Amino acid sequence: MYLHRLLTCSQLLTRRQNALQISRRAASQGKMPLARGHGKSFAHRSELRQAKRIVVKLGSAVVTRGDECGLALGRLASIVEQVAMLQNQGREMMIVTSGAVAFGKQRLRHEILLSQSVRQALHSGQNQLKDMALPVLEARACAAAGQSGLMALYEVMFTQYSTCTAQILVTNLDFHDDQKRRNLNSTLHELLRMNIVPIINTNDAVVPPPEPNSDLQGVNVISIKDNDSLAARLAVEMRADLLIALSDVEGLYDSPPGSDDAKLLDTFYPGDQQSITYGTKSRVGIGGMEAKVKAALWALQGGTSVVIANGTHPKVTGHVITDIVEGKKVGTFFSEVKPAGPTVEQQTEMARTAGRVLSSLEPEQRSDIICMFADLLTERKKEILSANKKDMDIAINSGRMSPAMIKRLSLSSSKLNSLSIGLRQIAVSSQDSVGRVLRRTRVANNLELEQITVPIGVLLVIFESRPDCLPQVSALAIASGNALLLKGGKEAANTNHILHELAQEALSIHGVKDAIQLVSTREDVEDLCRLEKMIDLIIPRGSSQLVRDIQRAAKGIPVLGHSEGICHVYVDHEASIDKALKIIRDSKCDYPAACNAMETLLVHRDLLRTPLFDQIIDMLRTEQVKIHAGPKFASYLTFSPSEVKSLRTEYGDLECSIEVVDSMQEAVDHIHKYGSSHTDVIVTENEDTAELFLQQLDSACVFWNASSRFADGYRFGLGAEVGISTARIHARGPVGLEGLLTSKWVLRGDGHTAADFSEQGSMKFLHESLPVAQLLPGRRTSS
Repeated sequence: MYLHRLLTCSQLLTRRQNALQISRRAASQGKMPLARGHGKSFAHRSELRQAKRIVVKLGSAVVTRGDECGLALGRLASIVEQVAMLQNQGREMMIVTSGAVAFGKQRLRHEILLSQSVRQALHSGQNQLKDMALPVLEARACAAAGQSGLMALYEVMFTQYSTCTAQILVTNLDFHDDQKRRNLNSTLHELLRMNIVPIINTNDAVVPPPEPNSDLQGVNVISIKDNDSLAARLAVEMRADLLIALSDVEGLYDSPPGSDDAKLLDTFYPGDQQSITYGTKSRVGIGGMEAKVKAALWALQGGTSVVIANGTHPKVTGHVITDIVEGKKVGTFFSEVKPAGPTVEQQTEMARTAGRVLSSLEPEQRSDIICMFADLLTERKKEILSANKKDMDIAINSGRMSPAMIKRLSLSSSKLNSLSIGLRQIAVSSQDSVGRVLRRTRVANNLELEQITVPIGVLLVIFESRPDCLPQVSALAIASGNALLLKGGKEAANTNHILHELAQEALSIHGVKDAIQLVSTREDVEDLCRLEKMIDLIIPRGSSQLVRDIQRAAKGIPVLGHSEGICHVYVDHEASIDKALKIIRDSKCDYPAACNAMETLLVHRDLLRTPLFDQIIDMLRTEQVKIHAGPKFASYLTFSPSEVKSLRTEYGDLECSIEVVDSMQEAVDHIHKYGSSHTDVIVTENEDTAELFLQQLDSACVFWNASSRFADGYRFGLGAEVGISTARIHARGPVGLEGLLTSKWVLRGDGHTAADFSEQGSMKFLHESLPVAQLLPGRRTSS
C-alpha cells in the first residue's frame, strides 16, 4: 500500500513538473499572476486577482462536523477543489488546517466503543451495553491518532485533481529557533517550486497547552498558540500575497454577530480596532474572532493581505476561495489604505437618510431643486464641456471605443440646452407626484382609508458612456422623492463628476445634498448588486450584456429593464406601400443601435414577388442594411442572402432578419416565440386585423402603422425616461416619473378595533368609495 502511494505521488510529481513548465510559459505570456515584489499588502480587493502565493487557513469549525467527531467531508472536498483549481492556474497554494483532533476523536471513540462492547458482552451480557459511558478523550492523544488519517484524506482528495501534497507539522519552537526556521522556509520553498501543495498543522500531539495572550506586540513576535497565529506567521515567513482565513462566521462584525445592530464590515483598517466589540468563540477551536483579528493585523503589518470569511455556509463554500481571489466582496478584507471618501455602504445610508427628507418636501421645493439644476447646466456649460473634452480625448487616444460609443460620450452646447429644457418639463410634472391620493374609501363611520403614492426608496442606476443620463435620472429621482446611487462608466468619469457636483449643489438649497450619490470607488457592479438590504431597485442603462449581467447578479433586488430589444415589424398583405416603406426605414435605419430599432421584418407570404416587396428590398439595400434570410424566406429563393443563425438576434447595427409568415396569427406566434416583449409593429390598412394584433400580442409596446422608434419616454410625453422595461410587474414600457413611485395605505380612525366589527361588535363595514379630490380636515391632498 505504501509503495503504491509512493509510486502514485511520483507519477503526480512528474505530471506536476510538466504542468509547471506549461504554467511558467503561460505566466510569461501574461495569462496568470506573476510573482510580485513583497513588502506592501494590497490596498483594494480588486488587486487580489494578482495574488500569486496564497495561504488558506481552515478553522476547526470549517473542517469538523457539527458533532465535533469527524470531518465535514463534503465541505472539505469543495475547498480542496478550489485550492487545486487555483494551483493549476499557476498560483502557489498552501493550506494551514485543523481537524486532526476531530478525526482522532472519531477514531478513538470507535475503538473504545468496540473494545468496551466486546468486554461487556463477555462479562456482563448484552443488556448492559446501553449503560456504557465514554471516557473524556485527551486532545493530544486524539491529534496523534488522527493526524495520519487527516493527511491521507487530503492526499486522496487532491489526487483527483492531479495535485500532489506534502505534510508539515510544526510547533512554536520551529519559528523561534533560527536554524529550524530556515529549514522550514527552505522545505516550503522547495515544495512550492515543485508545484506541490504543502499542508501545515501544529503538531498537536506534543504542543503545550495555550498560554495567556501576551504576544502580538510587534512584527517580529507572534507565538504559535492556534492555527490563526500559525497561518499569520507562516504567511509572513513565506512572503505570501494573501491569507484567507475561513471560519464559521461571515467575517468581522462591529459587534457580536446576532445582535440587533451588528454590521458586517466589508473592509477593516488597523485604526478601527477600538470600534469592535467581540463575541464568544466558535463551538470548536481555541481561537476566536479577537485572535483572528490580531493574527490578521500582524500578517498585514508583515505585508500579507488578509480576508476572513465563512467557510461553512453551504451556498457559498463551493466558491468562497475563488470568489475572494477574484476580488469579489466576500467576508472582511483587511487593508492598510483607508479611502479618502465614504464607502459605498456609507454612501447608500447617507442617500437613504437624505432621501426621506427629500420625499417629505413640498412639491414646489422639489421643483425648485430641479429648476436650479437646469439653470446650472447652462450657467456652468464651460466647466461641463471642458470635463467632457478630457473624457473624449482619453477615449479617442485609447482606441478602444467604437465611433458609436464615442458619439454617446460626447456632450455639446445644444445637448446641454436640450437637457435643461427637459429638466424643466420634469419639474412641472413633479407637482402632483409624491403624496397623490389614488383611492379613498370610507371603511366605516370615522374610519377612512387612503392609498397614496410614495417613492420606492433607494435607486441604483448603472449606466455606460452616456453622461447625459446623469441629469435626466437625477431629475426624475428628485421629482419622485427617491434617493439615488449612480454608477457611471469610467470612460465618462470627469463629466459625471462635474454633473454630480451640480446636482448636489441644486439639492443643497433645501438641505438634501446627500440624496444623490456618485459611486466612484472600485466597487464592481456585481458587488453593488449584493446590497439587497440597502438598495430597493436597480435600473441598468447600457448594453444588453450589461443588463443581463446585472439581472444575473442582483438575486435579491428587483431589476427594471430589458436585456434585449428584438423588435419586429410585420407587413400585412393589406399594407400601404408608402406607410410600409417609411416605417421600415425609420424603424431600422434611424438609429440602428437603439433598443427600439427593428431587428426582424416579417412579411406576409402574399407580398412575395410583388412591387411592394421589391421596393422594401431595394430600400434596405440603398440604406446598406445587411439582410439575413429566415428559414422559410430562404426556401422561396434560388439565391438567398446569408441565412440567419438565430431568429432571436439583436443586431444593433444596419442588419436585420427577414422571415415570411402565412397570416397575422402566425406573425403573432412568431413574435411570442422569438421576440423579447419590447416593441412590435403591424403595418396594415385592415382595422380588424390591426385590432386583433394589438389585442393578442403580449409586448410592452404594440403599434399600428407607426415606427418602433416611438417606444421612448420623451415621444410618449413622459419627459425623460429611466429606461424601458419588459417586466410584467410594476412599470412596463418606457418608464418615466410614474414608474419610480409605489404606494402605501393610510388608515385614519377614532379608536377603532377589529373587535368592533365582529359578530358581537356594534359597527358595520361601509366600504364607500370617496372622491380622491375630497380633502380631510387639515390635510393637503393632490388630485
